[in-house]
Amino acid sequence: MKVILLKDVKGMGKAGDLVTAKDGYSRNYLIPRNIAIEATSDNLRKWEESKAKEAAQKEQEMKEALELKEKIESLTVSIKAKGGTEGRLFGSVTSQDISTNLMKQHKIDIDKRKIELKDNIKTTGVTEVEVKVYPDVSATLKVDVAAE
Repeated sequence: MKVILLKDVKGMGKAGDLVTAKDGYSRNYLIPRNIAIEATSDNLRKWEESKAKEAAQKEQEMKEALELKEKIESLTVSIKAKGGTEGRLFGSVTSQDISTNLMKQHKIDIDKRKIELKDNIKTTGVTEVEVKVYPDVSATLKVDVAAE
């Protein structure tokens, strides 16, 4: 019997998948517990419409992510930090500092967890930092650190 899963089922599939299950398992367990619905023609039509909406929404999100990537790559964030001689800083510049200054200077809100620093920035100068905009879409942001 073909069913459309409403919840994730271990060993069978994720919510929204169309799967084949044994008749008894479907009628006695999945359908009564609202874990799945039978794949009738009406339910299949609704399922296909919802899949099409999801695909269109993902495509729109991907388009917006690519636009944000282009915008981020054209920017430079300037940060002033207390520094000593020979371009060394007393402290360091963290992903939180970069996120805060990106919001202040360019009005772009990026979560600090999406800014990937291998190690905090401890020297002055321009450093390129990777920013995760969307799964499989990364942008390179230039961070200009100057000593106060």
